[in-house]
Amino acid sequence: MLANLKDVLADAKARKYAVGAFNGTTLESVRAIIAAAEELGCPVILQHAQSHDNIIDMHEIAPLMLHYAKRASVPVAVHLDHGSSYERCVQAIRLGFTSVMYDASGKDFDTNVAQTAEIVKIAHASGVSVEAELGHVFTSKVVVGEGTTADSADDYNNLDDIYTDPDMARRFVDATGVDCLAVAFGTVHGVYLTEPRLDLDRVSKIRDAAGIPLVMHGGSGVSDADYRVAIQNGICKINYYTYMNKAGGEAVKQYLTADHAALFFDAISLCATSAMKADVLRAMRVFAGK
Repeated sequence: MLANLKDVLADAKARKYAVGAFNGTTLESVRAIIAAAEELGCPVILQHAQSHDNIIDMHEIAPLMLHYAKRASVPVAVHLDHGSSYERCVQAIRLGFTSVMYDASGKDFDTNVAQTAEIVKIAHASGVSVEAELGHVFTSKVVVGEGTTADSADDYNNLDDIYTDPDMARRFVDATGVDCLAVAFGTVHGVYLTEPRLDLDRVSKIRDAAGIPLVMHGGSGVSDADYRVAIQNGICKINYYTYMNKAGGEAVKQYLTADHAALFFDAISLCATSAMKADVLRAMRVFAGK
């Protein structure tokens, strides 16, 4: 059933669990995410990240996401992840997304507040929830010919300059009216190259100051123990994609190296779906405390 993100996260906040937010970039990943959520009986957030437009455009994947969300037996919020512009957020709202993330975290605080507040007005008028971000989440990336690189805590002299400040979070929420807030405390988008240095105490301080559900970006690669502490400290939504996607790729790699009389794409598709579902199930059990 199609659900509003604010309602989904309100229950998570009250009962101290987290809802998994998974990027569906293909039919296989969308099917895997929904099947895992239905098997566990857990609510789920089905996302399209603007950065994945090079894989499939939002206008193309949105009808598929909404179709599976509406027919699911569990609550499913359909969410725009890391929307970078007013126009992109409005497009998502018109397509039927139940929540949007407007990401102005790379701009100065006052600009982030002003632009986010405008998105909130538009979205709330349409019954759509809004997520924003405050602080800097580290990012790993593949550089052609050089392998995988990432920025990390070691690259910054003062982490207070990039981690979310609790007092600023309170001011931001009061000024914008956002429904949930993505916070920076040491996680990484993409593949972890080194052991993360997470400031989990900071999460509880932000929770107490902001008073709304908090979001963890860069959720892949975090240990189960750290997930549990982060959730107890106020994380209610966890973005998870890289390791799910990797699980599908590794399963296909193994399938292709096995001895088959013939190779058929539909078998490869089902192989990837099954592997991604298994990885989502594992993650959701941790997030839900099951």
